[in-house]
Amino acid sequence: MRKLLIVVMVLTTLLIFAQTKLTIWCSEKQVDILQRLAEEFKAKYGVTVEVQYVNFSDIKPKFLTAAPEGQGADIIVGAHDWVGELVANGLLEPIPNFAELTQFFSSGLNAFSYGGRLYGLPYALEAIALIYNKDYVPEPPKTVEDMIKIAKEIDAEFAGEVRGLIFPVTTFYFVVPFIFGHGGYVFKDTPAGLDVRDIGLANEGAIKGAKLLKRLVDEKVVDPADNYQIMDSMFKEGKAAMIINGPWAIKDYKDAGIDYGVALIPELEPGLVARPFVGVQGFMVNAKSTNKLLAIEFLTNFIAKRDTMYRLYLADPRLPARKDVLELVKDNPDVVAFTLSAGNGIPMPNVPQMGFVWGAMDDALNLIVNGKATPEEALKNAVERIKAQIQ
Repeated sequence: MRKLLIVVMVLTTLLIFAQTKLTIWCSEKQVDILQRLAEEFKAKYGVTVEVQYVNFSDIKPKFLTAAPEGQGADIIVGAHDWVGELVANGLLEPIPNFAELTQFFSSGLNAFSYGGRLYGLPYALEAIALIYNKDYVPEPPKTVEDMIKIAKEIDAEFAGEVRGLIFPVTTFYFVVPFIFGHGGYVFKDTPAGLDVRDIGLANEGAIKGAKLLKRLVDEKVVDPADNYQIMDSMFKEGKAAMIINGPWAIKDYKDAGIDYGVALIPELEPGLVARPFVGVQGFMVNAKSTNKLLAIEFLTNFIAKRDTMYRLYLADPRLPARKDVLELVKDNPDVVAFTLSAGNGIPMPNVPQMGFVWGAMDDALNLIVNGKATPEEALKNAVERIKAQIQ
């Protein structure tokens, strides 16, 4: 029986690698490194891997058109929030469990999970954190109360020439850490996946987070007129002491000569961490592909390895999805801080219904910070609006 099993395994492997070509669609940042990896894979296994550049914004719509016809890429590289729509259309192949998965951060794996199954191999995480100018804030605040105190002191000392704290208070994405940290949620996470009928954006925790936001406005710690562009430009000009932003902005701050640091968004209360949204990039397999077994082999036995993931990081230095890769780059404090923030976070819902949330919540936040509705009223109405659109 054991000999038969070995023979079957050998024949299966031979059948998989008898397929001679894989096609990958990816955006600009991954092209060069994936082409180098493809050459190594071909040299080792004799399988051609063709890497094709597609604009990031075009990958999903192009895949949605091509894949149902049995065409297009065998593997696409993209965002985890595509998963719900692609799975609903029967276009993604589940990735089976394999030993290397224990080395990946759970936030990355959860992001690519849908209905209890894994539909993507994560390689990079993304989350916002506190970014501070060391000229004004030598050590980052540990709690929200500390952050408020420091911001008020800077506002008073510089009389408006330098702002203590800026972030877009009417943009849901940037307010999420305060809402989720207190216990709010978008859709209930269940063993079977996200329950879009259970919306936690007007529960006790969400209301508490919104009240904290209103307090920041009432005490003039933040300005409701601030948007992302104002925050970003003032920090680059050295006129903001603390902001909340993501790793995508760091290069510009370096180029501007700002002596900055990155830290966790301060605890809402001692021991109560802020929980930002986590975005994840990864590899997904075309369920309609005749090469899907080979594609899964390529991902699980080649791409998923620590050394390969480290090389992906070096080529496209986003927050690594593997714990042991983070260990290799722990001398980079920015990467460590942003990754720890992502570790506290919650994956952005990967279901199509998430599209109804953004506008409703941005509108609710506008009403709250401008005093046109109480947090209870604004959030209750936002949830009703989201439910109506889903139905």
